[in-house]
Amino acid sequence: MMRFAAIGLDHRHIFHMVGGLLDAGATCAGFDPQTSDPRVLAGFRERFPDLQPVDRDALLDDASVDMIVCAAIPSDRAALAVRAMRAGKDVMVDKPGVTTLEQLAAVEAAVAQTGRIFSVCFSERFIVPATIVAGKLIADGAIGRVVQTIGLGPHRLNRAIRPDWFFDKARFGGVLTDIASHQIDQFLHFTGSTDAEIVASATGHFGPDLPDFEDFGEILLRSDRACGYVRVDWFTADGLPTWGDGRLTILGTEGTIELRKYVDIAGRPGADHVFLVDKAGVRHIDASGEPLTYFRNLVADAAGRTETAAAQSHVFTVCRLALQAQARAARLPAGAGRPFQQGRQT
Repeated sequence: MMRFAAIGLDHRHIFHMVGGLLDAGATCAGFDPQTSDPRVLAGFRERFPDLQPVDRDALLDDASVDMIVCAAIPSDRAALAVRAMRAGKDVMVDKPGVTTLEQLAAVEAAVAQTGRIFSVCFSERFIVPATIVAGKLIADGAIGRVVQTIGLGPHRLNRAIRPDWFFDKARFGGVLTDIASHQIDQFLHFTGSTDAEIVASATGHFGPDLPDFEDFGEILLRSDRACGYVRVDWFTADGLPTWGDGRLTILGTEGTIELRKYVDIAGRPGADHVFLVDKAGVRHIDASGEPLTYFRNLVADAAGRTETAAAQSHVFTVCRLALQAQARAARLPAGAGRPFQQGRQT
């Protein structure tokens, strides 16, 4: 059975990455306790009390470890991944997998030279049962040919619990490199596109402080099969009972599918709501019981050298498009976000 180790406990996404592999039957050889955020380490120990801390170098040198799982500071992930692959290990990293085109080139070279797997855990698709149900509906022809996706990725800022690197663009990569990678992944996946072009992109800061922090971003995508729009932001209000009202609308020639992944603000309890509109009417599907497939597929890929969890080319394409969108983004004027003040007519 596959053995893995956790290195880079800097983001809470490490919780579902490790938990998903354990649920898939893999064995954890240990974790490196180095972290930039002691709260993440404390949360990790609480969730996985039986896992043992082990020195980072010892884990990388351990020939019995098949995979390294990493949610390090984003700008550090590529170097750790390359080191792990050159040590003969497959790699699963949190998004964004890379923060520069130079890092992407280094990771691509390492994959080509070593034959190892570099997988990015795009959690807004991989650990959301609603996306799996949507994929099955599309495969069954429920909405005809997919011609557009609209992906919305709002997040709550939770400023008080964010580490310093979270606000340093050089370290987290920018709002489009970071959270918009989820929506790019979904666009390619649900439209069946192998590549796309960034037609337009923009970032901005509209919050009351932190003027250098990008709290809004948008992208217009186009492939040879479909079009897509992406909006990401850090403006989820405190009144929402979860971290963000993530949504995906998929337009087909014979219907639409809307995913309300984490909450239905209309009042239905729970998460993973799928709304299907077709020629027969409107239907709500509770997708919360749909089994996840990413982690068990990745375990199988590590054993069989296959690409069932995600094609390697797909992972690299998502990374490249997110970096291109970030690099080419127009800077929106801060004044565009100020509330409209209605004046008295004279």
